[in-house]
Amino acid sequence: MKLTEQQLSELAAELDQVKAGVMSQLGDKEARYIRRMLLTQRLSAISGRVLMVLGFITPWLWVLGVALLALAKILDNMEIGHNVLHGQYDWMNDPVLHSQRFEWDIACDAGSWKRTHNFEHHTYTNIIGKDRDFGYGLLRLSNDFRWRLRNLWQFVTYLVLSTLFQWGVSYHELAGERVFFGKKKPDRVNSVSHTDLKKAFFGKGARQLFKDYVFFPLIAGPMWLWVLTGNLLANIIRNLWTSTVIFCGHFTADVHTFTQQQCEGESRGHWYYRQILGSSNFTGPRWFHILTGHLSCQIEHHLFPDMPALHYLTVAPQVQAIAKKYGIAYNSGSFLRQYATVVARIIRYSFPGGRATTV
Repeated sequence: MKLTEQQLSELAAELDQVKAGVMSQLGDKEARYIRRMLLTQRLSAISGRVLMVLGFITPWLWVLGVALLALAKILDNMEIGHNVLHGQYDWMNDPVLHSQRFEWDIACDAGSWKRTHNFEHHTYTNIIGKDRDFGYGLLRLSNDFRWRLRNLWQFVTYLVLSTLFQWGVSYHELAGERVFFGKKKPDRVNSVSHTDLKKAFFGKGARQLFKDYVFFPLIAGPMWLWVLTGNLLANIIRNLWTSTVIFCGHFTADVHTFTQQQCEGESRGHWYYRQILGSSNFTGPRWFHILTGHLSCQIEHHLFPDMPALHYLTVAPQVQAIAKKYGIAYNSGSFLRQYATVVARIIRYSFPGGRATTV
């Protein structure tokens, strides 16, 4: 459904009011929540690493240690890192939980993430040719991109990408800027030089590799192989989880794409409209939402990226009601259903043709 400028203006006013109602009341509740998450993450990481070393007593301690370390890495990346780097807790001026100071346990440099994700993806969500998250080369996910022979095996590519997801995220900006394979496109504007991009990429990646596969195995003594293997498994579990969550929020069957012409000089209302149509939600219990970093409410996150994520579940019914009022499709479903449509989309566009999703 196409909205008039008047309707888009009214849509913006209503959604702005939803946001203002939450942001005006931020305080101790949100501060206690995120600090509790940080404490839980740190205790999980410490416990996990200790239990892996104690795996000589019984392998079940090692298994529990791997699970706790994977939990710590998921919390660090999703409920803590992703949300802190969006500036959701900058108002606290915490020495750790601030977007300008936080660095997460992942191969991707925080500065690179903020450039490609916070600014580029959230500004140009699903605009073909502007949003590198949508079809920047590895996967063909809509008919907006021409089919290539390599797309025939893109489901295998997707599985490899998911397994190594932290490295795909880390390489994302360098791929878009064509750092290692030619000159960058003329329409790409980046204040960071290729030299600095490579320095951040190799520097952060080397620190992650050293920490998980050299330092902790070395101090484990005779249990070094168990610890190295446990760290590898914890990273893979985190990678598979974060990849699945992100794909379910962005690449389900009903997600729309947009042309650059459609978005020229767009109003705030049209930006809101595009965020709703370009995102997907999925349902689950409270603990499940925490493990997704509340990206299970991807629509609300794209509408209000700097709102503390614990409020997304509260405002979701209001957003859904507003979307219904203006006849905007609100894409939500169970986690398994949404993931099934992601897999179907990857397979569908492995072949020539496919339904165009540009509105």
